[in-house]
Amino acid sequence: MADLFQSPPPKAGAYSAKDIEVLEGLEPVRRRPGMYIGGTDERALHHLVAELLDNAMDEAVAGHASVIDLELGLDDEVTVRDNGRGIPVDPHPKYPGTSALEVILTTLHSGGKFGGDAYKVSGGLHGVGLSVVNALARELSVEVARDRALWTQRYARGRPLTPLINAGAVQNRRGTTLRFKPDDEIFGPRLRFRPGLLYRLCRSKAYLFRGVQIRWSCDPSLIPDDDPTPERAVLHFPNGLSDFLSGVMEGRETATVRPFAGEAKLADDMGHVEWAVAWPIDQEGFLNSYCNTIPTPEGGTHEAGLRGALTRSLRAYAEMVGNRKAAAALTAEDVVGPACVMLSLFLREPQFQGQTKEKLTSPEATRLLEAAVKDPFDHWLSADADAARALLDFALERADERLRRKQARETARKAVTKRLRLPGKLTDCTRSTAAGTEIFLVEGDSAGGSAKQGRDRETQAILPLKGKILNVASASADKLAANQEVKDLIEALGCGVRDHYDHDKLRYEKIIIMTDADVDGAHIASLLMTFFFREMPRLIAGGCLYLALPPLYRLTQGSKSVYARDDAHKDKLLATLFAGRGKVDISRFKGLGEMPPHQLRETTMDPAKRTLLRVTVPQGRTEEDIEEALEASRLVERLMGRRPELRFQFIQERARFARDLDI
Repeated sequence: MADLFQSPPPKAGAYSAKDIEVLEGLEPVRRRPGMYIGGTDERALHHLVAELLDNAMDEAVAGHASVIDLELGLDDEVTVRDNGRGIPVDPHPKYPGTSALEVILTTLHSGGKFGGDAYKVSGGLHGVGLSVVNALARELSVEVARDRALWTQRYARGRPLTPLINAGAVQNRRGTTLRFKPDDEIFGPRLRFRPGLLYRLCRSKAYLFRGVQIRWSCDPSLIPDDDPTPERAVLHFPNGLSDFLSGVMEGRETATVRPFAGEAKLADDMGHVEWAVAWPIDQEGFLNSYCNTIPTPEGGTHEAGLRGALTRSLRAYAEMVGNRKAAAALTAEDVVGPACVMLSLFLREPQFQGQTKEKLTSPEATRLLEAAVKDPFDHWLSADADAARALLDFALERADERLRRKQARETARKAVTKRLRLPGKLTDCTRSTAAGTEIFLVEGDSAGGSAKQGRDRETQAILPLKGKILNVASASADKLAANQEVKDLIEALGCGVRDHYDHDKLRYEKIIIMTDADVDGAHIASLLMTFFFREMPRLIAGGCLYLALPPLYRLTQGSKSVYARDDAHKDKLLATLFAGRGKVDISRFKGLGEMPPHQLRETTMDPAKRTLLRVTVPQGRTEEDIEEALEASRLVERLMGRRPELRFQFIQERARFARDLDI
């Protein structure tokens, strides 16, 4: 056993203490740049400029700078200038004989943002940004105007080429100017700065802090002919994120007329937050978040706080207006998912995931931000009842759609494991293809029995529906998913609903709504048309939905019998066909189930004798067609939607047209 621990004889390539390499200064950055800027691609290249701009923005946010210049010149030379306090140039107490400026530029994890009062909030937290840029620059020069003196120094690949030089006295000038060119040894000879990316970086920073003016300039020869980037621009937005959102949302219809925008201080003097939120009808949303002007594309705890605040507030509003079930159904995905959101948080000593700071991980940010945003959103909702109601309806539609997608996924999973059976109440036709076939949606089992006996078995299918189908325009998605009549109808047609609708899978060529020729029958037909309009609009667009016209009366005189659709038709027949011919026996059908099967076939189901009404919605692209389609959508929402006050208003407006009401 002891032999196992004896030293083996030395071999070629042995690993010993002399193989341990210690990288000093900025050499780790040049050896492994990906650890500090995420790589050596285009994104990483532009990250160098972001580091310098972030430092200048920290001065502005701290209240010491009001103007920042960013210039892109020939040979990829970038200049960032601010009118802040200027980097300290006095000797550093820990490194005698070396200026604080040189320590910051050549030493990792050095800077004035680790604590103290130099910066209450800042984006540069790790003390590596400026030194990393210096390490990866082919050449870099710095000018510091401080205490009425100008100091300069030049560097190459992280090493000083000159000492810190006092260039003389200056008047009416202060701040830091950094000018650098990226190193081809790191990024390659072909990678170049893109003016459009840098311009958008400047613009986003200006939106994030309304107290700063950013002046952009670029050599015109660097801007491609098809690039709209300006050569020069002064970027200043006194309304901050609201200005940005207004520009982005221009021309887009939103659920509310006004966006929800504002700013608030965080508790415990931890910083402040600004936000702007709009809800576009087209649902193409985004969430752009920042912490201390640093973009956080992967989100983090500040986004979680905003989502929590908006969702809790809207739930509370739903409960206040008596819609508790809707309140319970809402999630952050329904409220914030389709929104266009700009969120800017300024936080003391934030924690990020990695040096590139793409995700905020500060645990306290969720609590602080939710507390700061919820109260203003509560006030915003209570101050504008129309906007609050519109937003609630918008979010509930998103919730319904989310639950429908979930149900469709579950149905698809079931279809993979076993063949879905057709509903038991369906009496199917025998033809195996959809061509020439039709399905009758009939009211009740009694009518279904007559229809089954009067049908053409090869081409006509019958699906009886029990009572009045669910009003899908006012029902929640969970109620829709639980309704057996709706599920039977969807399974019988086989084509799916909404985004999952597939016209090629429709099992019948015609879908015919066949209800009693009375008020109740008209109501059931309206509910079914609403179902198809909301859940299968492309079925209507394909010309597949029809209304049967069963008779309400049978008029008999001797051996002659005719049928009347309604009272007006009956009166017309009496005045014309039977005028002056003696007594006419008039019988009124109580329902389709009262009709013998042969009469139902003769009057309503036989393609050679029946009359069908096709249900259509304008599909053209003319303004007239589009307006008619929109009007149809508005009418369905008004008469069948969640808001009973709209139906009441409709009745009041048309009460004068009502005649002969049996009250």
